[in-house]
Amino acid sequence: MKIKSFIKALIFLLLIVACKGSVFAQSKNFIEKDSDAKAIKIATDVMKASGGKKNWDATHFIAWNFFGSRKLLWDKYTGNVRIENLKNDTKILVNINNLKGKVFKNGAELTNQDSLAKYLEEGKNIWINDSYWLVMPFKMKDPGVTLKYISEDTTQKGVKADVVRLTYKGVGATPNNAYNVWVNKKTHLVDQWAFYKEANQPKPNFVLTWDDYQTFGKIKLSGTRGERKITDIRVFTNIPDSVFTSFAPYDLNNFK
Repeated sequence: MKIKSFIKALIFLLLIVACKGSVFAQSKNFIEKDSDAKAIKIATDVMKASGGKKNWDATHFIAWNFFGSRKLLWDKYTGNVRIENLKNDTKILVNINNLKGKVFKNGAELTNQDSLAKYLEEGKNIWINDSYWLVMPFKMKDPGVTLKYISEDTTQKGVKADVVRLTYKGVGATPNNAYNVWVNKKTHLVDQWAFYKEANQPKPNFVLTWDDYQTFGKIKLSGTRGERKITDIRVFTNIPDSVFTSFAPYDLNNFK
């Protein structure tokens, strides 16, 4: 009986760890063998400077406004995401781990299963994009990522930085993308990035600075990308489940 009780307790503990670390946590599947040591060290320093892995994993809920187009609320532990389009009435309530959820569009909840599946998949892709713009510094050692050190360089603002290249293998909605990331030599924070739609293209599609870092909870996040701004960034420890299951309006000021 004692052995059975121990096994049950161990399974329960493993389930808790898996639930809390399943989304966006660093993983053994990080492609370390294809990455170089200097780039890995820089990525580790970025994580530490941004608050550290322990504080990142302990951050439960994150809310933000993506460039005035969408509001997102993300439960990192469960994978539940609420997306509200600010230019029409579309609301997507989706679990990014199992693609289950609900969609409100054009004044009514979608009931057609094909349409529902389409918009739930779209919701996951929106979350992949919008969250990466906000929390990429915590994802540099995610599963499927390869890191290469490029060189020393200066940012558009003349700040000395180390440049690390991120490429991807079998992950995300657009695995052919690549990023060059400028990491400030003094602060070890990301100060700039360049986006490549195709990893093998000679010039980036854009280069933007990361500015205005602030502390939210116990992690640091930047909301300014050049002239664009990610606003209304907040972190929470308690959000009721109903926010992720009901289309009804909610007030973040009521939560902690």
